[in-house]
Parts: sequence; C-alpha cells; structure tokens
Amino acid sequence: MGNASSMLTQYDIEEVQEHCSYLFSQQEIVSLYERFCQLDRSAKGFISEDEFLSIPEFSLNPLSKRLLRMVDGLNFKDFVAFLSTFSAKASLRQKIEFIFKVYDIDGKGKITFKDLLEVLRDLTGSFMSEEQREQVVTEVLEEAGYTRDYAFSLEDFIQIIDHPGLKMEVEVPID
Repeated sequence: MGNASSMLTQYDIEEVQEHCSYLFSQQEIVSLYERFCQLDRSAKGFISEDEFLSIPEFSLNPLSKRLLRMVDGLNFKDFVAFLSTFSAKASLRQKIEFIFKVYDIDGKGKITFKDLLEVLRDLTGSFMSEEQREQVVTEVLEEAGYTRDYAFSLEDFIQIIDHPGLKMEVEVPID
C-alpha cells in the first residue's frame, strides 16, 4: 500500500478507515489514495516535503513551514490520518490537538510565549513589527489571565480554546 503501482485492497481500505477513526468513507479513502499516488511522483510509498509543496493550498499557507515538520515522509495511512483532522467529522478536541502541535514549535509538549510569537510572525510577515507582535501576544495572554512566562500544556490549551461557540471547520477537497 502506498506506491503508485499498487492497488488498494478492501483490507487496506478498512485498515486505513480504522487508523483514522472512520472519519472518511471507503470511497473517500480510495479518492485520497489516488491523490496520494499523484503526489508520490517517484512511487516510493511516502510523500516528501517537495511533493507536499506541489499542493498550491499547502505551499501558500503561511504556516506551511510548520506543517511540513508534521508531514514530511508520511506513508498513505499517516497521510489519511493527517488529513482526518480537517474532516467535518473530526472532533473539536482532535482539531485543537492538531493546532497545538502546529504551535508547539520545538515539539516538547508546551506552547511558550516564544512559540506564539513565532506563529504570529509566520502569519503576519512584514505587516507587523516585532514590537507590535510582542505587544499583541502579551495582551492576549494577559486578557486570558496568563503571563509571558507561562508555558501552556495541551490541557491548558484545550481549556482556553474549547468553548461552545468555537467552530473549527476546514474542508479538504477529496476529488
């Protein structure tokens, strides 16, 4: 499974469905496999950074650098699991956990002031000065009752983000 010349068996489809918590139908998995094979130009069974960057929506994303850290070298099963976060069927917790991983720049399980600043830098580019970014992050943290020195765990992050009015939906075109 995972190289362009191989076929996806019913067993493979069911295995991938289970791996991604049944967030995609069998037909969607087949469509994702076709897309995966198109991206895996050298038919090596995984997608490289360069192949991911060939997706226009991905390469234009200001956080693509961070996302690449999460996706380089994914095989098909992990590719589907990565995309399942963007499914309308994914839980809010799954989406928040994904965002946490994007913000947790060093992968140590904590989001620091520096991490938030770097994400804001990626999002704003030259439209904000470093001083403005620091001011924005500091004010947001203070409004939430935190200081610049606080390091957020996943559970802290979930408590801040998880409220009934928050709707986090991103569509992933499968075809």
